[in-house]
Amino acid sequence: MKKPAAIIMLILGILITLPGLAALAGGAVASAVGSIQGDGYLTSGTSRFSVSSFALTSPRADAIGEDLPGRLPFDIGTLRLRVASVAPDKPVFIGIGPQADVERYLSGVHHSEPAQRPPAAIPGRIPRRTGWQPGLTAGRPAHLDRLRVWHGRAGARLQHHARSLGNRGDERRRLPGIDVQAQAGFRSDLIRPAATGLLVGGIIALLVGVPLIIFGAAGLGRHAGPPSAGPPPSGPAAGAPATAPGYPGGQAVPAAPQAVPAPPPATMAAGGRPGYPSRLSGELDPGLSRWMWLVKWFLAIPHFILLFFLWFAFAITTIVAGFGILFTGRYPRALFDFNVGVLRWNWRVAFYTYAAVGTDLYPPFTLKRANYPANFEVDYPERLSRGLVLVKWWLLSIPHLLLVGAFAGTTGTVWRWEDEGSVIGTAYDRGTGPSLLGLLVIVAAVILLFTGRYQRPLFDFILGINRWIYRVLVYTALMRDEYPPFRLDQGATEPGESIPPRGVPPAVAP
Repeated sequence: MKKPAAIIMLILGILITLPGLAALAGGAVASAVGSIQGDGYLTSGTSRFSVSSFALTSPRADAIGEDLPGRLPFDIGTLRLRVASVAPDKPVFIGIGPQADVERYLSGVHHSEPAQRPPAAIPGRIPRRTGWQPGLTAGRPAHLDRLRVWHGRAGARLQHHARSLGNRGDERRRLPGIDVQAQAGFRSDLIRPAATGLLVGGIIALLVGVPLIIFGAAGLGRHAGPPSAGPPPSGPAAGAPATAPGYPGGQAVPAAPQAVPAPPPATMAAGGRPGYPSRLSGELDPGLSRWMWLVKWFLAIPHFILLFFLWFAFAITTIVAGFGILFTGRYPRALFDFNVGVLRWNWRVAFYTYAAVGTDLYPPFTLKRANYPANFEVDYPERLSRGLVLVKWWLLSIPHLLLVGAFAGTTGTVWRWEDEGSVIGTAYDRGTGPSLLGLLVIVAAVILLFTGRYQRPLFDFILGINRWIYRVLVYTALMRDEYPPFRLDQGATEPGESIPPRGVPPAVAP
């Protein structure tokens, strides 16, 4: 298969499979929602609202957001709101109506409005709208004909047909009490048909998209595989260094990235220890710019976009390869070369940007080996265990995954909403925080900014962490059966290996 055809098939497969997976996931969620509706309503948990004012209204539309959908021409379901007073002998009143009418009804009454819960903003207390005038009561006014109410001493229930789940800005609910329990519910006869349609559409998209990804990845893998052994080329085509006037430091850089033969497999590390069958290397650029690392994340955006799709294809091909190993004991060679190419591409970009900042030379857009200061190789296994494929990517990898998680690092934040000292709501947001690797890279970059030098011991330690991470990636991606060692092999190369001079291809094993 020609390379352009493989690229087109891979792109089409990804573009078809991504929405197919989204539709399949949405259909599964909708099916689960439709099956757990006990009395026909999907209900939320009970929440307690306690305020010192005389009424509580729903948030305004502008507080929720401006991107809400408009009204639909048909009913999509029924909303139900149950409210009960915490004190049994205290009456509770609930109503719904146009926003302008509700605001006119509550004019001059001391009432509260819960603020929007921002996922990543500083939480605040429930804002109060003051203006309490003695003598005003919460009875139903005669002019508010469009207000639908149900009231009682023990509790209240309001049902309302919904034409839109999002745009509720013109209808506001009112709970004139200071301590109530509320529960919302929704039912719709459209959930099950929508779930069936999403499931069928998702399955069809996967049946079309996944084979396209496999054929495209296999075609690219054949082009990215190891070249035939032969004498190294000579002249400019061999990747001889050429001076680039605009390159920081004015040092020599290769004229163009060229494919180079694969180095021989490493079986022994320094000190007689067995080496791992994956090899990660990175050559520190002696003429690094002091400031260029500040903008590399922006310069690498095209790589980040392409790597997003390549990693998606990597996940699909790994699953397919897992079934191949389970039934044949072999990893399909074309898919293996494609996945190694994705890891190699990712390592080049990581070495250039966030994982090492070790060079100012822009990474090439290729899965092949190239004359670049960062490289990654994995020895192809002739046979793999059929039984290990079921457990090594999750169960056996747990110790390493915990360590890699410590290297990567995540943080969590708990937001709390209070009113008069009482907690009325909490939210937990989880996000990526500063990791050990990221912290070391930032320290090295700041030192480079002020001194113009990259501390070599720090660089060797950073490469050791990356080498550990990529070994775990190789093992969890089913590419080798050898268990990754629990050691930090520091340095620019694997123990016992050295980087050949730039522009000179490494020796090829006979």
